[in-house]
Amino acid sequence: MIVQRTRGLLRLLAFAQAALACVLFWLLFGALSLSILPGTAAFAKRYAIYCAIAVGGLAIEMLTRTPDKLIAPIYASSLVRQLPLASRQLGFVLGALLLFLTLAKDHTISRTFLASFAVSLYGMLLWTNATLPLRFARVLFAEHRDLATLLVGPVTRVGLLDYWLKRKRQFGLRVAGLVTLAPSPAEDCAAPILGTVEQLDEICDRAGISQVVLLELCDPERMRWLLERCHQRGIRLLIVNDLGEQIRHPIMCVFDEGVNLIAFREEPLENPFNRVLKRSVDLALAGFVVVFILPWLIVLVWLLHRRQSPGPLWHWQERAGLQNRPFTILKFRTMHSADRDEALQAQPGDARIFPAGRWLRRFSLDEMPQFWNVLNGEMSVVGPRPHLIEHNRQFAEAIAAYHLRTLIKPGITGLAQVRGFRGEARTAKDIAARLQSDLIYLEEWSLALDLGIISRTVWQMLKPPPSAV
Repeated sequence: MIVQRTRGLLRLLAFAQAALACVLFWLLFGALSLSILPGTAAFAKRYAIYCAIAVGGLAIEMLTRTPDKLIAPIYASSLVRQLPLASRQLGFVLGALLLFLTLAKDHTISRTFLASFAVSLYGMLLWTNATLPLRFARVLFAEHRDLATLLVGPVTRVGLLDYWLKRKRQFGLRVAGLVTLAPSPAEDCAAPILGTVEQLDEICDRAGISQVVLLELCDPERMRWLLERCHQRGIRLLIVNDLGEQIRHPIMCVFDEGVNLIAFREEPLENPFNRVLKRSVDLALAGFVVVFILPWLIVLVWLLHRRQSPGPLWHWQERAGLQNRPFTILKFRTMHSADRDEALQAQPGDARIFPAGRWLRRFSLDEMPQFWNVLNGEMSVVGPRPHLIEHNRQFAEAIAAYHLRTLIKPGITGLAQVRGFRGEARTAKDIAARLQSDLIYLEEWSLALDLGIISRTVWQMLKPPPSAV
């Protein structure tokens, strides 16, 4: 199967890089011992530990790659395009070595050696990532391992898969031609049209077919027939899953304890480890703000209230939280006590906001009490912004998928906010833009993404965007 060829090539590349890293390590060790630092040879056993740790760093990097980075070396033969991946690999190796040196308090390794190894390893990783996959493919998928592939389906589907078919050519996938499910008029096609599916046996014999790719899901009876014909002839059958195109929504297939499931999005925060990690960051930040920032901010806001708008210090409001469950959010009051209409969104120049309140809102200081909500577990530091229950109903009427954002905890800040989507949502387009960012966050959460959003939020507090009201 073509997927196994890709995986195997990646593993061969990983083993080759580990072996070359070892060779490079000991060549440099030998050169160092003979020329610069003659006494280094006495520490050979210690250096063997460093070598093992370096290889371990490469292995950890490979195991922790995301799918997009996993296949990166295979298709990018340019050294420039390999720079990010080689930098990541080198970072893991040096990180593992420095962690060991710190924990073990070991000063055996020479700094000259470490610097030379880092530079040489980086060059080796760049070169192997750019050249070895293609070299391996040429040897492993030569003519005797060529997959003469027959496409089955409409002519229009060939064009849609043309990019994929060209990329798989280096893995031995050679398109022999196309057979259609029914007679069709002559059309431009990237593959030669060999006939209809009723002529399958004859075409397979004539073209020496070893693999059939059905280009779309079709009638179950037709698919069963095609599967039987391929099995009888010892031919591999692959079926392009175009269900996502049919229902016009991306899908993902999940196999769980014997059950095949179709899901519509990845949700990293359903992983308990990720949730514990995120909660730890929430507690650390919220604890710091509540202890060191909120006390003096309370005094400052109280004084501003006394001077410009006497009344309650706090503004309590019911918002929609996780899975649309209501909770009470805490904010500093920024509007005159008698003029508040909770269902009406704040607008630029809103007369209900007193002058100091406008300043608090612009620099997001009115949101600081929400760190209490974070400590209580009702909110997270980062997540979709919680809206009024009434606004949620209105937004859900405008956009059907709106409530999907409530699958995770609401946040004090979020991806939509740092992208500039804050303030009043006036149109369905405004709501859709915020929802798109919220769903991206839901599907692509990572600790790095959270930390990036937090740092961008701090910058926006210092230099607020025009949409801040």
